[in-house]
Parts: sequence; C-alpha cells; structure tokens
Amino acid sequence: MTDTRSLFAPARLGDVEIQNRIAMAPMTRNRSPGAVPNDLNALYYGQRGTAGLVITEGTTPDAGGRGYIDIPGLYNAAQVAGWRRVTDAVHAKGGRIFVQLMHTGRISHPDFLDGGSPVAPSAVAAAGAIVTRDGQKPHPVPRALAAEEIPVVIATYGRAARLAIEAGFDGVEIHGANGYLPSQFLSTNANLRTDDWGGSVENRARFLLGAVDAAAKAIGAGRVGLRVSPGSTFNDVADTDPEATLTHIATALRGQGLAYLHLVGGAYTYDAAGIARRLFDGPLMLNGGYDRARAEADIAAGRADIISFGSSFLANPDLPERLRTGAALNTPDTATFYGGDARGYTDYPVLVAAAA
Repeated sequence: MTDTRSLFAPARLGDVEIQNRIAMAPMTRNRSPGAVPNDLNALYYGQRGTAGLVITEGTTPDAGGRGYIDIPGLYNAAQVAGWRRVTDAVHAKGGRIFVQLMHTGRISHPDFLDGGSPVAPSAVAAAGAIVTRDGQKPHPVPRALAAEEIPVVIATYGRAARLAIEAGFDGVEIHGANGYLPSQFLSTNANLRTDDWGGSVENRARFLLGAVDAAAKAIGAGRVGLRVSPGSTFNDVADTDPEATLTHIATALRGQGLAYLHLVGGAYTYDAAGIARRLFDGPLMLNGGYDRARAEADIAAGRADIISFGSSFLANPDLPERLRTGAALNTPDTATFYGGDARGYTDYPVLVAAAA
C-alpha cells in the first residue's frame, strides 16, 4: 500500500491499483432473473464506479451453491457475458471491481436447486426460514458432503475465478463470512464432522483456505480477497473460540500476497481488527457503520488500508464525492433492498441531479 494515509488517495491491493480507499461492500439485491446479470445490474454498478473498489453481491460459483431469489451466478457463458457489461460499466468510471463468490451451502432450499438438497459440512439445519417464490419456508436439513466431494466443491471457486477474469473482473472475493458454506465449515455448531474437515480449527478452516488457494492458483493471489466474520452468529452459526479462528486464518494467509482481507462489521467480543492487522501482512479492509470521520481516522492511524461502505453506497451512487465534499447523504429505502425493479436501485439522485 502507498504511504499516503488518506481515504481519497490511490492505493494498491495486491496486483490491483485503485483510485481511492473507498470500497462498495457486497450487498445482495435479488435483481438478476435466471442468475444472469442484466443491463439494469450494469447500470447499478456503473453508477457506483467512482469507488476505488466495487465488490459485487454474492455470486454463486456453481449451480449447486444457489440460494435466494434472483441472485447471480458465475458458471456459464451467459453469466460471463452479462458480467462483462457490468465490469465495462465500472471500468468506464475508473473503478475496479471484484466479484464476491458465495456458495450458500445450507442457506438454500430445494426450490432453488431443482429439487435437490442443499449441501453442508453436516446434516444440521439452520434455524429460521428462507424466502422462496412460494413464500417463507423452513431451512431444510442439508445433505452432509462426503469427504471426496469437498475438493470438487472447492475447485468451483477456481473455475469461477477464471471465468471472472474472462468477464473482465479485476479479481474475486471469497465469501467466508455470514454463515454461508465456508463459514459453515468454520462453525462449531454447523460442522460436527469427525474427519479431516472438522473438529480442530485447523481442520474446520481447511475448506475456506482451500477455496482461497483454488482461486489464487487460477488467477494469482494478488487478485484474490477474502471476507470473514469470526464470531458472527448470522445465519445461525456459532464458534466457541472465534479469536482462535481468526488468528489461525490470518496466520495461514501470511506471505501469500492476497489482495486483501475484509472483516465484516459487527460487535465483536474481541479485537478482530487488531488481530487481523497484527497477523495478516496484506491490505486490510474494515466494514461496519463508517462515516467519513471514522473512516479517515482508521486509515490515518494505519488500522485499515481501505474501508467498505454498505447501505450508504446503496443509496448514494456518488458516495466518494459526497464524502469528499461533506454533502448530505440520501436515506436508503429499506423496502426496496431485495428484489424489484429500478426503484430503490438505480434511481437514487446524485449531487448534480439533486442540485438541478
């Protein structure tokens, strides 16, 4: 990273140069029917291309990882072509864009899998329900992956990473957070395995680290980021020692030359950012409720190298300029977060339009 400790200064993430240290966090929007990115998606991401880095919504690397309504994928030619329109739109604004690879694991339903069962480390259902086209349905009991299947699933991250480069992405982010498949393997309540993929933190982290390695071997480590949230209970995961989990992950990633490590925001019971900063030797991205003052303070203090913004970027396509000038921010419309059309998606006003 450059020594210029400013939120608005250019920086380097692995092999990728970015125009500022403001990232758009990955946010599911449920607006890609057929799992194929479309022109409306391209407009949405292109509008936000003044970010240093745009990270897409969770995108499944394989048909077996599908979950939720109308989320995109990256495993066939139509999806590659759709994503190419998105990446071109972001690059036209000077931004860089990574696709977040998200295998939902047990956070799915047979309705999304042509009647098949979601897969997971163990046959343990998540609490709660998932929204399907037929309304809310309880999370089903997933099928535990056989040991010989696990490397096959890991390999889909490498295949998707290669397709990402074909689609014009600057890199990929492995979604190891929020209770999806890699996080399920890390979890001590979702992973009850007694083989080499469960039990100790070293075993439970094998899937996550394997996914990172598969992507790195496919496109180079300098184009691979990782998002984690050890200690988060989102999607009914738990970890008896999240500090040890993050310590192991950060240590294991040392020296690999990854683009970045991205910590999900949240009320951690331990100093997650401090551990990551101390043990991981690459760029660190922090997230969670940031405004300009807090973001600048953490960048200036060296606590982070880049800050990701979520709902504020959703509602403010020109967020970097608003932060730079101190302009007021649009308020996100929570009713249009998930699914729908252009309303609450591509119709938020920008400064020039707002002043006209």
